[in-house]
Amino acid sequence: QVQLVESGGGLVQAGGSLRLSCAPSGGLVSSYAAGWFRQAPGKEREFVATVSASGTSTTYADSVKGRFTISRDNAKNTVYLQMTGLKAEDTAVYFCAVARRFYLGTDAARSPAHYVYWGQGTQVTVSS
Repeated sequence: QVQLVESGGGLVQAGGSLRLSCAPSGGLVSSYAAGWFRQAPGKEREFVATVSASGTSTTYADSVKGRFTISRDNAKNTVYLQMTGLKAEDTAVYFCAVARRFYLGTDAARSPAHYVYWGQGTQVTVSS
Protein backbone atom coordinates (compact mmCIF):
# COMPACT_ATOMS: atom_id res chain seq x y z
CA GLN A 1 0.00 0.00 0.00
CA VAL A 2 1.38 3.39 -0.99
CA GLN A 3 1.22 6.12 1.66
CA LEU A 4 1.92 9.59 0.31
CA VAL A 5 3.41 12.30 2.50
CA GLU A 6 3.36 15.96 1.50
CA SER A 7 5.67 18.61 2.91
CA GLY A 8 6.69 22.19 2.25
CA GLY A 9 3.49 24.04 3.02
CA GLY A 10 3.39 27.14 5.19
CA LEU A 11 2.57 30.81 5.43
CA VAL A 12 3.87 33.12 2.74
CA GLN A 13 3.17 36.68 1.62
CA ALA A 14 1.47 37.37 -1.67
CA GLY A 15 3.99 37.25 -4.48
CA GLY A 16 6.14 34.78 -2.64
CA SER A 17 7.12 31.20 -3.46
CA LEU A 18 6.90 27.75 -1.94
CA ARG A 19 7.93 24.30 -3.08
CA LEU A 20 5.82 21.34 -2.08
CA SER A 21 7.18 17.82 -2.05
CA CYS A 22 5.41 14.48 -2.15
CA ALA A 23 7.07 11.18 -1.36
CA PRO A 24 5.65 7.78 -0.50
CA SER A 25 6.39 6.27 2.88
CA GLY A 26 6.14 2.89 1.22
CA GLY A 27 6.18 1.75 -2.38
CA LEU A 28 7.35 3.31 -5.59
CA VAL A 29 5.52 5.99 -7.53
CA SER A 30 8.04 6.41 -10.32
CA SER A 31 5.96 4.26 -12.70
CA TYR A 32 2.75 6.25 -12.29
CA ALA A 33 1.31 9.61 -13.19
CA ALA A 34 1.05 11.99 -10.24
CA GLY A 35 -0.86 15.14 -9.55
CA TRP A 36 -1.61 17.93 -7.12
CA PHE A 37 -5.05 19.04 -6.06
CA ARG A 38 -6.13 21.68 -3.56
CA GLN A 39 -9.14 22.37 -1.41
CA ALA A 40 -10.06 25.69 0.14
CA PRO A 41 -12.52 25.96 3.05
CA GLY A 42 -16.09 25.48 1.87
CA LYS A 43 -15.00 24.57 -1.65
CA GLU A 44 -14.64 21.36 -3.59
CA ARG A 45 -11.27 19.79 -4.25
CA GLU A 46 -9.86 21.20 -7.46
CA PHE A 47 -7.19 20.08 -9.89
CA VAL A 48 -3.89 21.96 -9.90
CA ALA A 49 -1.40 20.03 -12.03
CA THR A 50 -0.35 16.58 -13.17
CA VAL A 51 2.81 14.98 -14.52
CA SER A 52 3.28 11.72 -16.40
CA ALA A 53 5.43 8.93 -15.00
CA SER A 54 8.34 9.91 -17.24
CA GLY A 55 8.01 13.57 -16.31
CA THR A 56 7.81 14.64 -19.94
CA SER A 57 4.10 15.49 -20.03
CA THR A 58 2.40 18.02 -17.76
CA THR A 59 -1.05 19.58 -17.50
CA TYR A 60 -2.05 22.62 -15.45
CA ALA A 61 -5.22 24.30 -14.30
CA ASP A 62 -5.68 27.65 -16.02
CA SER A 63 -5.58 29.39 -12.63
CA VAL A 64 -1.98 28.34 -11.98
CA LYS A 65 -0.54 28.13 -15.49
CA GLY A 66 2.63 30.17 -15.76
CA ARG A 67 3.05 30.41 -11.98
CA PHE A 68 3.26 26.78 -10.82
CA THR A 69 5.55 24.02 -12.09
CA ILE A 70 5.08 20.32 -11.42
CA SER A 71 8.08 18.04 -11.72
CA ARG A 72 9.41 14.77 -10.44
CA ASP A 73 12.70 13.14 -9.55
CA ASN A 74 12.16 9.43 -10.05
CA ALA A 75 15.57 8.61 -8.61
CA LYS A 76 14.32 10.15 -5.37
CA ASN A 77 10.78 8.82 -5.82
CA THR A 78 9.48 12.36 -5.23
CA VAL A 79 7.04 14.70 -6.94
CA TYR A 80 7.30 18.48 -6.56
CA LEU A 81 5.11 21.52 -7.02
CA GLN A 82 7.03 24.78 -7.34
CA MET A 83 4.69 27.69 -6.69
CA THR A 84 5.65 31.25 -7.53
CA GLY A 85 3.70 34.48 -7.67
CA LEU A 86 1.40 33.21 -4.97
CA LYS A 87 -1.95 34.91 -4.50
CA ALA A 88 -4.39 34.95 -1.61
CA GLU A 89 -6.74 32.76 -3.67
CA ASP A 90 -4.07 30.02 -3.71
CA THR A 91 -4.70 29.49 0.00
CA ALA A 92 -5.82 25.89 0.46
CA VAL A 93 -4.82 22.45 1.63
CA TYR A 94 -2.73 20.90 -1.12
CA PHE A 95 -2.95 17.17 -1.77
CA CYS A 96 -0.63 14.91 -3.68
CA ALA A 97 -2.17 12.04 -5.62
CA VAL A 98 -0.92 9.13 -7.70
CA ALA A 99 -2.73 7.25 -10.44
CA ARG A 100 -2.13 3.61 -11.37
CA ARG A 101 -1.38 4.68 -14.91
CA PHE A 102 1.74 5.85 -16.68
CA TYR A 103 -0.08 8.79 -18.26
CA LEU A 104 -3.40 10.59 -17.85
CA GLY A 105 -4.97 12.52 -20.68
CA THR A 106 -5.87 16.16 -20.18
CA ASP A 107 -9.48 15.48 -19.19
CA ALA A 108 -8.75 12.42 -17.04
CA ALA A 109 -5.97 14.22 -15.19
CA ARG A 110 -8.42 16.83 -13.90
CA SER A 111 -10.69 14.29 -12.18
CA PRO A 112 -9.87 13.04 -8.66
CA ALA A 113 -11.58 9.76 -9.58
CA HIS A 114 -8.59 8.72 -11.70
CA TYR A 115 -6.16 8.86 -8.77
CA VAL A 116 -5.79 5.90 -6.45
CA TYR A 117 -3.44 7.07 -3.71
CA TRP A 118 -3.72 10.33 -1.79
CA GLY A 119 -1.72 12.14 0.85
CA GLN A 120 -3.11 13.83 3.95
CA GLY A 121 -2.44 17.30 2.59
CA THR A 122 -0.28 20.27 3.51
CA GLN A 123 -1.63 23.73 4.30
CA VAL A 124 -0.60 26.68 2.15
CA THR A 125 -1.65 30.10 3.38
CA VAL A 126 -0.97 33.24 1.36
CA SER A 127 -1.37 36.54 3.16
CA SER A 128 -2.31 39.60 1.14
